[in-house]
Amino acid sequence: MNRTILLAAVISLSTAFSASAQSGLASYYGGRGGGMTCAHRTHPMGTILTVSYGGRSIQCRVNDRGPFIRGRIVDLSVTAARALGMMGAGVVPVSVY
Repeated sequence: MNRTILLAAVISLSTAFSASAQSGLASYYGGRGGGMTCAHRTHPMGTILTVSYGGRSIQCRVNDRGPFIRGRIVDLSVTAARALGMMGAGVVPVSVY
């Protein structure tokens, strides 16, 4: 019985994380591994996020915590930032879901 309640809570939390979109600023950092990864303050490690900017959308995996600068909601790896088309700007407004 307790396993059922725990499973329902986990599913409910993961649905809440994936269903809510955030808008704010994104920056990029060197990161490890060079893959499509990102840093986010609250999403669980391993979560796949969709980040949209300027008509482009990418999917990246949360593998770090951050950013810790007010107004920024996600830090992208260089690979993810390049795929999103934000390399020239450095910091851009994005939607994350």
